[in-house]
Amino acid sequence: MTAISYPLAERTLANGLRVIVSEDHTVPNVAVNLWVGVGSRHEAPGRTGFAHLFEHLMFQGSRNVASGEHFSALMDEGARLNATTWFDRTNYFETVPTGALELALWLEADRHGHLLDAVTQENLDNQRDVVKEEKRQRYDNVPYGSALIDIYATVFPEGHPYHHPTIGSMEDLDAATLDDVHDFFRAHYGPNNTVLTLVGDVTPEEGFAAAEKYFGPLAPIELNHRERHPQLPPLAEPVHLDRVGDVPNDRLYISFRLPVDTTPDYLACQVAVDVLGGLASSRLVRRLVRGDETAVAVGGWTMGLVDGSGLATITVDVAAGADVDDIEAAVCEEIRRFLEEGPDAAELESVIADTERSWLSALASIDERADHISHHALLTGDAGYVNSFVDRIRAVTAEQARVAAQAWLDPQSRAVVRYLAGTDADAEEQDTADRAEGGERTEKDPEEAA
Repeated sequence: MTAISYPLAERTLANGLRVIVSEDHTVPNVAVNLWVGVGSRHEAPGRTGFAHLFEHLMFQGSRNVASGEHFSALMDEGARLNATTWFDRTNYFETVPTGALELALWLEADRHGHLLDAVTQENLDNQRDVVKEEKRQRYDNVPYGSALIDIYATVFPEGHPYHHPTIGSMEDLDAATLDDVHDFFRAHYGPNNTVLTLVGDVTPEEGFAAAEKYFGPLAPIELNHRERHPQLPPLAEPVHLDRVGDVPNDRLYISFRLPVDTTPDYLACQVAVDVLGGLASSRLVRRLVRGDETAVAVGGWTMGLVDGSGLATITVDVAAGADVDDIEAAVCEEIRRFLEEGPDAAELESVIADTERSWLSALASIDERADHISHHALLTGDAGYVNSFVDRIRAVTAEQARVAAQAWLDPQSRAVVRYLAGTDADAEEQDTADRAEGGERTEKDPEEAA
């Protein structure tokens, strides 16, 4: 198969902004993608939720742009745009017709350099309310909505940068003053903490000149560099957290700490998790869904993170009448079998082929290609990862997957979050029992208890 070789041209402006241009004249559009090196892991205790709050505030106007005008001005040109917040970054992106590229860059430069002119007490109060409503809609009032919050809190220790979710604490946001919020922006939003990627109908010369024109005048900020945390070891013993409430069916989340993103052991664990639960043909699907029909769905995924850990999770939607303890034991049994045998040739081929297909499909879109380039330029320092990932995943052998799984996916190092269908009274009874035992975490292992 033809090697991947998307063209990449890079330049760092005098103020520290890293600019990457990937020329592609297939369509008359340009994807404009900015990754800022601030996410929830950069937040201090008592100041959680700030990174996500700024994702919202960035659309509320800046020095020369009225509130909401960023959206309206670009959508009038036929653009699509949005922003997201994560542990390791906040990103802002728009895909525009070629003729609207300079408009997009002007708008981005104005808010990245001069946002605080528009961050008034009124805007802050308004966006705090928006974030609270988002939390109610996405987390509090949907089945399994808080699952990721529970997973992070169970897998990562108190005080670790991945222990708390990006949505943050509503109490912290309520306590935040206007000065607190301004200080957070000044500490993190600067050209020397940002990657700008342009993918599409633009030459490197045009892209660099436009970036210099609009972002070049922005002053760099004083960065308080913090060393990344050392690699977290696997959990020493199983940890469990049960949630009882109004959910359609019981669901298991079985999670593990992993090595950090892009390392050989992370990629080998990614292969192992897919063999176990990530594909329609995976072992747990064959056993639990198609075999004994104790589950209605199985999934498996890994999350590449950079500050001392990655994350793997296997999910199981439990069939009516099936016992969650039995299913957890069955998952652990299949994992142990994998640790002994590793993947067979067909399983390895299927996983690598599916991963390659997904990667190439993503890169076919200039939007996603720009996002992947920014991702790796900011977090791993390697924008060219978009061209090398397929070769790296192809290089994973069955033995490497088995050995990495032995180190990181041993069932004794699992963290299990179980959402159990029940009434409000059941949930209250569970909460009372948790408090009586000193907290929601328990060390009881269903396998050992059986």
